[in-house]
Amino acid sequence: MASDTLEAYDLTDKRIWVAGHRGMVGSAIIRRLETEPIADIVTAASDELDLRDPAATAEFVRTTRPDVAIIAAAKVGGIEANRSAQGEFLYDNLMIAANTIEASRVSGVQKVVMLGSSCIYPRDAPQPMHEDSLLTGPLEPTNEGYAIAKIAALELAKMYRRQYGMDAIALMPTNLYGPGDNYDLAGSHVLPALMRKMHEAMVNNDPTVTLWGTGAPKREFLHVDDLADAVVFVTKHYSGEQHLNVGTGKDISIRDLASLIAEVVGWSGDFDFDTSMPDGTPRKLLDVGQLERLGWSASTDLRHGISQTYESYVAGEATD
Repeated sequence: MASDTLEAYDLTDKRIWVAGHRGMVGSAIIRRLETEPIADIVTAASDELDLRDPAATAEFVRTTRPDVAIIAAAKVGGIEANRSAQGEFLYDNLMIAANTIEASRVSGVQKVVMLGSSCIYPRDAPQPMHEDSLLTGPLEPTNEGYAIAKIAALELAKMYRRQYGMDAIALMPTNLYGPGDNYDLAGSHVLPALMRKMHEAMVNNDPTVTLWGTGAPKREFLHVDDLADAVVFVTKHYSGEQHLNVGTGKDISIRDLASLIAEVVGWSGDFDFDTSMPDGTPRKLLDVGQLERLGWSASTDLRHGISQTYESYVAGEATD
């Protein structure tokens, strides 16, 4: 893939703002950045800065003067949270993207990295989903609000690059998991939800676990530390208006994922699939060829990543 710059962007002595630093993604990015020769990491918790507030966001960026802005802040959730609060998900994520990008432009931030989601692609997009699949068909109805906000964010980054010459890039990661995930069953994504269900079934000696849908949909899962590494890589080595997919290029059915998590947890019961609940998109596998051609690929094996994540979950539960 062609890049707009021939030389790598040097992170040495740069001040880097990580928006959403307390989340799973933001905290992983900070862990990765701490291995780089940067000058400083700029952060603000949500109770200190509401990114939905344009004036407050602009003032924060003006006073902290970061060289790089990595926008990992977002309102996120699983199928139930997404489908029951579509307006809220659309509004919050639209405002976060618009305010952070505009504040970065006004204050002269050198580079902006916007993180999106693979849900931007049409529900029935050809698999694996290439970047060119964007806006070629209807979205998955259960997360349409969130997807539209993320599409708007990457398009805003693109248009600011065209109009203002802003070095803004966008990454679209697949389903993420890892330390610091959300295990609240009312709002979590599928992998942490399954992990909690299996763990509680193991602790309580439950013979069955009920899972939503048929178990047939296939999903791709990327360890959050791999995403963090990809973020640092593209910040250094990529500058272009084309958004980039970030994933493993491999997927697994929800049924097989549940079985794998059960093995890791040590629970050997049976699954009861509640087919009255939605499956969501039938398949979500990203074409990661663009990023691989730039020189980056994921390195964490799914079983190993799940084992590591389960250890962190158990350790976190013990301290709650």
